[in-house]
Amino acid sequence: VQLQASGGGLVQPGGSLRLSCAASGFTLDDYAIGWFRQAPGKEREGVSCISSSDSSTWYADSVKGRFTISRDNARNTVYLQMNSLKPEDTAVYYCATDGVPICTPRGRYDMDYRGKGTLVTVSS
Repeated sequence: VQLQASGGGLVQPGGSLRLSCAASGFTLDDYAIGWFRQAPGKEREGVSCISSSDSSTWYADSVKGRFTISRDNARNTVYLQMNSLKPEDTAVYYCATDGVPICTPRGRYDMDYRGKGTLVTVSS
């Protein structure tokens, strides 16, 4: 089971980025996928989650209304569209799964199978 996040980079405040989470070794659409981030010196934060069964979603209050999670099962990929980015969004972002089809309360804080992250820097 491997997950790989990509699409990070440097963006100005107010800008947008789209992160991708690609899977190998398993089919993404069987499982709920979460996005997490960790900024230097800060604890890991759950950002968003999308369930498999009905594609229901969850967002952290800090990103609600600005970020959108989606999945493309044909491409075995989950996306995180990030708009109106703020300097406080700067962090390493990574995707993860617990191997279950729904987003659980625990999954808002941690998931067992994490992929390599991608760095997002929001700065002028």
